[in-house]
Amino acid sequence: MDLIALFSDPAAWLALLTLIALEVVLGVDNLIFIAILSNKLPEHQQQKARRIGLSLALVMRIGLLMLIGWIVTLQEPLFDLGIQGAPSAYGEPTFETAFSGRDLILLVGGLFLLWKATKEIHHSMEPEDNSGDLLDKTPGTGEAVTAAFGTVIAQIVAIDLVFSVDSILTAVGMTDEIAIMVIAVVITVGVMMIAADPLARFIEKNPTLVMLALAFLVMIGLVLIADGFGFHVPKGYIYAAMGFSVGVELLNMVQRNRRARKAKEA
Repeated sequence: MDLIALFSDPAAWLALLTLIALEVVLGVDNLIFIAILSNKLPEHQQQKARRIGLSLALVMRIGLLMLIGWIVTLQEPLFDLGIQGAPSAYGEPTFETAFSGRDLILLVGGLFLLWKATKEIHHSMEPEDNSGDLLDKTPGTGEAVTAAFGTVIAQIVAIDLVFSVDSILTAVGMTDEIAIMVIAVVITVGVMMIAADPLARFIEKNPTLVMLALAFLVMIGLVLIADGFGFHVPKGYIYAAMGFSVGVELLNMVQRNRRARKAKEA
């Protein structure tokens, strides 16, 4: 369909705006992960890592849109373990054992997020123990810095793939027009690029938010694993919990700042 004719239809604009809003919400998980990883690098490389990571996410999502026919087939079952879960209150199995390509990607991505977030929580609890940390920021040879940068980019690409597949499948359920999907993806990644640096700086300046963000990644990893097993957790519940936690932490920050000012005045 011609773009002019397409966007002369109010339904196309409504689909585009709805898809952009949904993609921005879904992109929060990806953005938090990129912000935490990039903050582990030397300061002069952090913005570069975020730009490369988000650019690769954009390229990956547009590339997947070009392969939309293949992406849809990822929802077809590949194999079935033949185990039936106990029925829920609604009479349906509590989990499925027929796995599709999408399920396997979500399972691997969820396990990766769990491993990475747990590892980062461990290093946050023991900041002086840098042995075995691939992202050690201790000054040293150029090779060590390059290896750390390459490791960060590789991990960003891995999680980009997981979130990109989920994002594209969500877009397919919203509209049949590839042009609308591409425009929504480009705008969404543009918004993420604008928000990436302020978010990363905010997280870095507030250490308690780092632990909160890592806890979010653990929760998101568990949700991805549950989704891979066919147990769908409504995303609204997840983001409501995240929003409530952030709100409580912001109140704590305001309280700490006021106490610090009063202590200085005294």
